[in-house]
Amino acid sequence: MRATVRWRFLGVGFVFALLVGLAGCGGQAGEDDPGEAGEGGGDGGSAEMAGSIDGAGATFPAPLYNEIFAALAEEGGPQVNYQSVGSGSGIEQYIQGTVDFGATDGPMTDEELEQVDVETLHVAVVGGPVVPTYNLPGVDELNLTGEVLADIYLGNITEWNDEAITDLNPDADLPDAPIQVVHRSDGSGTTFIWVDYLAAVSEEWAEDVGSATDVSWPTGSGGDGNEGVAAQVQQTENSIGYNELSYAEENDIPHARVADSADGPFVKGSLESAEAAIASVDAPEDLRVSVSGENITEGPDGEEAFPITGLTWLLIRQEMDDLSTCMAVAEAAWFATHDGQEFAPPNYVPIGGETLERSEEMIQSMEAQGETCYQGEVGEE
Repeated sequence: MRATVRWRFLGVGFVFALLVGLAGCGGQAGEDDPGEAGEGGGDGGSAEMAGSIDGAGATFPAPLYNEIFAALAEEGGPQVNYQSVGSGSGIEQYIQGTVDFGATDGPMTDEELEQVDVETLHVAVVGGPVVPTYNLPGVDELNLTGEVLADIYLGNITEWNDEAITDLNPDADLPDAPIQVVHRSDGSGTTFIWVDYLAAVSEEWAEDVGSATDVSWPTGSGGDGNEGVAAQVQQTENSIGYNELSYAEENDIPHARVADSADGPFVKGSLESAEAAIASVDAPEDLRVSVSGENITEGPDGEEAFPITGLTWLLIRQEMDDLSTCMAVAEAAWFATHDGQEFAPPNYVPIGGETLERSEEMIQSMEAQGETCYQGEVGEE
């Protein structure tokens, strides 16, 4: 049975607010608002846990983090002030030390990791698909290959009735109209998942654009955040964009089925197909893995796997300056990867197996002022 924590939380309230008054390197922002004395089973003794901590980053898991951090506070845990600013900005703020933790849908690069003076932990929280959203009145189903998607975003395919698209959709009434391409305008882990897949299926994309949280787009207009892209697609006929599944589902935006080639299989983005994709990838020890870049077409036992899929991580310093803040970050991370998983469906894939075990090891390794930060007791259900 999976490991869980027997919580000994501290009595504090919850406010989900914008990031303000951030200061201090390595997670010092929550130092001025301590809670009551920690009583956990770790080595922190009578150290007080910070009553609030600050984080910033990925928009993909933001709706989920709203629920998780609210539940954490209701259970007596620390207040978590999370700002949904995109993975690129989250990584930047994490590197600068203006937040206690970052959040990203694209793993930090080696160059980014070198800018942090201590080891960075990539604690996986959930996974999910990024789907091609579209606005084509009268077209309820749409098939697209990875190569066609890459050519649309490269500007090589510019009309919806292009033969490359109509051949994949012989029964669809595709318009004789320009394709209105929409992409993210901000640095984004959702973008990383998207372009990493395009780079995997298109040599031209890999050479000319590449894979990162922020790229130089060959064509299209930008929207700020998942919300901005979803809004532009909804408001613009004949448009195509990309969104995390929950934004597409919650806003009732159609999304295309995807295959790596015209031979199929064409797979719809869903929790089940994303879970199959994640399960088919061998994650490294540091969990910095790209699922979309593996060009997956089939999961374990022949399950259909959606190829544009990724994980989302909390970015945490393994060693922090302030023990009380470190204890609060560890508590929040443990809750997110355990009790908080119940909030993952219907829009996110819960983690488990080796991914969960590795995340647990990372959280339990956190230290500050010579003490262990994680204060919970680990046991069997």
